Amino acid sequence: MARKQSRHILAIDIGGGHVKFRVSNRRAVEQFSSGPDMSASEMVKQVLKRIGEWRFHCVTVGFPGMVVDGRIVCEPMNLGHGWVGFDFSKAFGRPARIMNDAAMQALGSYVGGRMLFLGFGTGLGAVLIADAEIFPMELAHLPFSKRGLIQKYVGDEARRRLGRARWAANAKTIIKQLSDALDVQSVVVGGGNAPRLGRLPRHVRQGDNKLAFVGGFRAWRDDRFG
Repeated sequence: MARKQSRHILAIDIGGGHVKFRVSNRRAVEQFSSGPDMSASEMVKQVLKRIGEWRFHCVTVGFPGMVVDGRIVCEPMNLGHGWVGFDFSKAFGRPARIMNDAAMQALGSYVGGRMLFLGFGTGLGAVLIADAEIFPMELAHLPFSKRGLIQKYVGDEARRRLGRARWAANAKTIIKQLSDALDVQSVVVGGGNAPRLGRLPRHVRQGDNKLAFVGGFRAWRDDRFG
């Protein structure tokens, strides 16, 4: 294995609409369409086809679903089947680490202390990083009111149903409730709907989807997260 700082790392960010990937020694982000028919083996095939002769020594896969101890535990809602139990290391021919996609972006956004990452997309992704320990959480399934769970009020369906203003007000209420309950020092918001939140509270900052690749690289380069 190459030395840590000289290793070329392939980071893959999988979404329901697109798969985006980047190798650490290249600036360009490549992508292709995903969708409900894309299996894990097809994803690997498409990535390797586009990489061609590029060199890489290890892989980080950001997966849009539950990952426990580096293993996918259930099939994704917006992709095809064949993800649970898939051997990414064997398929790529390189050591591979699997992370929840929100955790990968959270890791790329982390600067220290207790940080909460909230991904506002189709649903709500949530990750707490406390003193370099990463804790993906299913906070969307907590109750928001007597009439429903958090995911009912801040997901993409809620934004279309309620309108941007009411949706954003709900989201900011949830940001405050969760950050207070978890006693965090900072909050990062990401995901496709984060720019629609408008002005953010002082302790909340806008993330950047490109930081997912930084998180994918950091997973191999920073001993605290290895």
